[in-house]
Amino acid sequence: MPESNAIGLRTALGVVLLLAVVSTRAPAAELVSTYSSTADKACRKVEGSKAGEGDWSVQACPGAAGYVIRLAVDDLRTTVSAGATVAAAAKEPAAGQGFRTFNRTHDTIEWRGVKGEAPFAIIQRWRLNDPMRFEDASAVVGLLVVTRLPPGPVCHVAYIDVKANASANELARHAAEEIARGFSCGSDKVHIIGERGRAIDLAVP
Repeated sequence: MPESNAIGLRTALGVVLLLAVVSTRAPAAELVSTYSSTADKACRKVEGSKAGEGDWSVQACPGAAGYVIRLAVDDLRTTVSAGATVAAAAKEPAAGQGFRTFNRTHDTIEWRGVKGEAPFAIIQRWRLNDPMRFEDASAVVGLLVVTRLPPGPVCHVAYIDVKANASANELARHAAEEIARGFSCGSDKVHIIGERGRAIDLAVP
């Protein structure tokens, strides 16, 4: 075979092999968000205070991928956890993770995950009352909380100060994607993402 034809054949075979390799590579995972609500109308009350007791309640709210959100409020302080059932969610570390100052959560929960798979984290905005300005009803600061989901325990993994970071939502999603799945509840410290502001001061005294 003439040398020029041999070179041409080798080049053609190389192109075919390269195209075969490229075509068999797995496509990049598509990260998606879905949303659920913790508004009263979306949830059901499973426990609550009786006459003579302090004001407290536990609600069960439907989440994504079969998860149930356990929303507990006691003495104007909130905790949020997730599990297959309310009882399972109550046993997770997140059920005991709250903040010392009075607080409440926004109704919307963002579930972050890979398309076609169970979500690996939730993101929710909290409103923390600033005790240094307690007489001012508007003295509330925003904090985004990223919480990891199973497999493994459910717990807080990252905090983002909303006012101090113009791209707080994007930072929270990035934290969910990069930190949540490898986070070790009980031994890893919660990550502070982005710039620190008053919300971080209140969340991590």
